Amino acid sequence: MDIEDFLLKHKSTILGKWFNLILESYPSEVSRFFKKNVDRFQNPVAYQISRGIEGIYDTLATGGSLDTMKPLLDEVIRIGAVQEVAPSKALSFFALLKGLVRAELAKKELGDTMAGDMVCFETKLDELTFLSFDVYMGCREKLFELKVNDVKNRVSGLLRMSGLATELDVKKILENERGMTTCEVPANEF
Repeated sequence: MDIEDFLLKHKSTILGKWFNLILESYPSEVSRFFKKNVDRFQNPVAYQISRGIEGIYDTLATGGSLDTMKPLLDEVIRIGAVQEVAPSKALSFFALLKGLVRAELAKKELGDTMAGDMVCFETKLDELTFLSFDVYMGCREKLFELKVNDVKNRVSGLLRMSGLATELDVKKILENERGMTTCEVPANEF
């Protein structure tokens, strides 16, 4: 038996424990709510986490490539990014999976016989953690971009309402005031 066979054989046990550990990382009231119902419409966050980690688990158990996991990672990580959870906490779910798989192997007294497979599996989880950080940062960048655009639109609307401007073009204002493009930052402004 290799690690992939072990993961497939013990999928329901490990996946259920993994899901519960992820939910326990949330505040207790939220965790209780998430655990009550994993319905797509009544509890979309728990549903999305459940669906995402199941896809990740299945891909790991069948030897799938890391590239195929990016959309699944996005499903799970986007939740933490939107909730402004620290990256270390938002990405800790792979460390949880490592511990669970080790514990299940120890229970079945297979830890020594699968040591080599476990090293490969843990390396894959480490690579997924790094890829997850890229996904997390991409989500955070998109959120900040949306916030900046929202502020620009609000300021533009206020200026138009007050009669101070008919059209707000931030790029032109910056170029006129500073004599530079929006991508340039003068050294003395740090």
